[in-house]
Amino acid sequence: MRVLVTGASGFIGSHAVAALLADGHKPLLLVRNPEKTRRVLANLGVVEPVSLHEADIRDTVAVRSGLEQCDAVIHAAAEIGVISQAGDSAGTNVAGLKNVLGQAVELGLDPIVHISTIGVFVPPAGPVITTESPLSAPRNDYGRTKVLGERYARQLQDQGMPITIVYPAGVIGPYQPSLDTLMEGLRAGLKQGWPITSGGAGVVDVRDLAVVLARCVEPGRGPRRFMLGGHYLTWAQLADVCDEVTGGRCRRFRVPRAVLRGAAAALDAVKLIKKIDYPLTRDAVEMMVTMVRTYDTPTLEALGVELRPVQETIADSLRWLAQEGHLPPVKVGRLAGKVTP
Repeated sequence: MRVLVTGASGFIGSHAVAALLADGHKPLLLVRNPEKTRRVLANLGVVEPVSLHEADIRDTVAVRSGLEQCDAVIHAAAEIGVISQAGDSAGTNVAGLKNVLGQAVELGLDPIVHISTIGVFVPPAGPVITTESPLSAPRNDYGRTKVLGERYARQLQDQGMPITIVYPAGVIGPYQPSLDTLMEGLRAGLKQGWPITSGGAGVVDVRDLAVVLARCVEPGRGPRRFMLGGHYLTWAQLADVCDEVTGGRCRRFRVPRAVLRGAAAALDAVKLIKKIDYPLTRDAVEMMVTMVRTYDTPTLEALGVELRPVQETIADSLRWLAQEGHLPPVKVGRLAGKVTP
């Protein structure tokens, strides 16, 4: 199929392009910076000519021009703002999303795949998050705009439109163009130590997520929702896996959730006047201390996907962080070496 991919120069979007090509699809990439996109894809071993459509997803006419050339769409473009201030959250996560999803519906594309986030359910209402869990009421602009975009996508689903929504948790892996969220957390954990507190993290390999997205590209299936929280690890378990794959020993310090929330709020205030290289924010802490397991079985069975071992994902992520200079080689121990796409 001819598939429009938004956000193709980003972490998830670029890996999705590689997975689509592997499955024989013909992606058309809607991007703002063609040169950056080619560079990011080359890192993944995508060297064959890929068609580019230069546009901003906030530009209604330009988006429609790209959609008109395709049969389906994977919408991966988004502003992220959990550990840092997002850019134009409303413009990208709401207006841009409506441009893509709404016009794709008008043009009859099928399927229309939207990458949401586990964050629309956090803090969770129960001990397990499912696709039917209630949506949350986030504190920050990023979270609020993601929920607004989610509600729009669900309105289209309620009308019977072929919208597929995928909910990934903490996505990590090699070749992240700009470090964010859990990848920044891995770096900080190995450099400065792991805060051991309540909650945990859902760890999703970006390459597994890319396979899920490519397998969603199947017309005639109607509205669908797929949870992909991945491997759930407590913070102590995440530190233990890092020790296991590196052969070293990460620092750990126990912190009650109330203390961590207070420290993060204070750090947010300090960061307004001074640059501090530590990805702890009040919003990130809320995710950290309240995260629970997700129910992924229906997703994995419906799409025939088997997640790779979490040790492999974390090892490849740490090896790449060291290769790119984000971590001193000594911090990754026996993992030091070059990553292959």
